[in-house]
Amino acid sequence: MVLLKRSFLILVSICFVLAVQAQNNLTDEEKEKFEDGIGPKKAETDTIWKLGGTAGLNISQSYFSNWAAGGQNTFSFTALTSLFAKYNKGKHSWETTLDMAYGQLSQGDQDPIKTDDRFDLTSKYGIQAKNPDWYYSVLFNFRTQFAPGYEIEDGDELEPKISDLLSPAFSILSPGIDYKPNDKFSALLSPITLKTTIVIDDSLVTDYGVDAGENVRFEPGAFLKMQYQNDIAENVNLLTRLDLFTNYAENFGNIDVNWETLITLKVNSWLNTTITTQLIYDDDINIGQRDPVLGENGEILQPGVAGGPRTQFREVLAIGLTAKF
Repeated sequence: MVLLKRSFLILVSICFVLAVQAQNNLTDEEKEKFEDGIGPKKAETDTIWKLGGTAGLNISQSYFSNWAAGGQNTFSFTALTSLFAKYNKGKHSWETTLDMAYGQLSQGDQDPIKTDDRFDLTSKYGIQAKNPDWYYSVLFNFRTQFAPGYEIEDGDELEPKISDLLSPAFSILSPGIDYKPNDKFSALLSPITLKTTIVIDDSLVTDYGVDAGENVRFEPGAFLKMQYQNDIAENVNLLTRLDLFTNYAENFGNIDVNWETLITLKVNSWLNTTITTQLIYDDDINIGQRDPVLGENGEILQPGVAGGPRTQFREVLAIGLTAKF
């Protein structure tokens, strides 16, 4: 886990340094063109490349020594980066985004626990139809986490393990019709989609709908993805994405939901406040499943908990340094 954390932080740092260096190597005229969404290639080949992203670091720390009112020493951090690449040439459009985050909280003498952990890659290629607002598109999405996750029992032990790198991982391959009336809203509808669930840790496969003895599950179905991004007020940006999927082969009509919202409040060029929420409902993910705890003579000390699909929700409020490139 330590290696994964270090690798993640190194990756964020490299992305940040390379982006800043690349921007510094541009002339003032080229920078203005890129800010307007026009690369130097525009004049030569009528091709528009737009590259950019953000990187941020949020840190919180408290220390107590002989403090009469009491308290525990704490330290937490969250490192995050969001990168994008957009390509347009004639009727062809290609958009790729990569969102990564990792956070940890250390409190007193307890083991550190995760507060954020995500890897989400989305790439969408489209060819414009006769109607300029519609595209024939193919979307690919892959998401997982970097490090093990644990169910915390009474704040003492980080057991049992409930997730890990590629356990689970989810991918979507989705050809369909994409409606893009402007640069703020898009909606992709695919009647033929392949959802893949990957769980390489054999002890976790049944928690994510994969059959025992297998590590991969394939689901054919229908998929709808909607996205909206806009400045809803001065220095306030809203980004929201909604993914809906239903399986044709099993429990058709039960809808898997992944709804993400990010509100960014810009204080100045390097200080931002962000509010992130994510709501997930997946009919195949068993939440709360736990075997009974048995004593030395086989007696039940603690009853088991039956697992089942439940609504998952997370919210993160962060204030910290942000660099945009």
